[in-house]
Amino acid sequence: MKFFLDTANVNEIKRINDLGLVDGVTTNPSLINKEGRDFKEVISEITELIDGPVSAEVTSYDYEGMVEQARDLSKWANNVVVKIPMTEDGLKAIHTLSKEGIKTNCTLIFSVSQGIMAMKAGATFISPFMGRVDDMGEDGARLIAELRDVIDIYGYESEIIAASIRHINHLEKAALAGAHIATIPGSLFEKLWTHPLTTAGIEAFVKDWDAFESRNK
Repeated sequence: MKFFLDTANVNEIKRINDLGLVDGVTTNPSLINKEGRDFKEVISEITELIDGPVSAEVTSYDYEGMVEQARDLSKWANNVVVKIPMTEDGLKAIHTLSKEGIKTNCTLIFSVSQGIMAMKAGATFISPFMGRVDDMGEDGARLIAELRDVIDIYGYESEIIAASIRHINHLEKAALAGAHIATIPGSLFEKLWTHPLTTAGIEAFVKDWDAFESRNK
């Protein structure tokens, strides 16, 4: 399973990338706005840091505007992936861009039918939102599993990015459901590699070693 970091914070990306855990990055207008920096400057810095896909989202929502923005965004770096919402105009834009060789990430997917539409339109990635699906009283992990079944049965080339990952259980369920990728907020990463029993074990080892050294001085 690949890990994408869901952030626009360059320092956060550097820190986690140094651990060898970052296969790509996803951003959105809200994350960029949170940083209070220029959109192009942030995306350019991230694409220089990360070799893998970096999703940059359009801010237009009509077909012509999305295509125009996508063509511009794709010129910023070879690893830019254009993030486009699941709408009729979005599907039309994805179809056009796929024929031009521009990679896309279809975002805000909440049903199998939406995922299928994005796959057929030619999306490189599809992003079902696990947490928000769970909020609706449905099963986000099941949605991912069913989308993976569709890909495996029909041979679609789109990869599933499990999005709206809020806790460890989401990540584990996404992995077991067959998501190709999980996009994870930086605040969650530390929780993934820590465990109270690991911490307690290290503390016990340190205590025992200190006692050993004291006896052998």
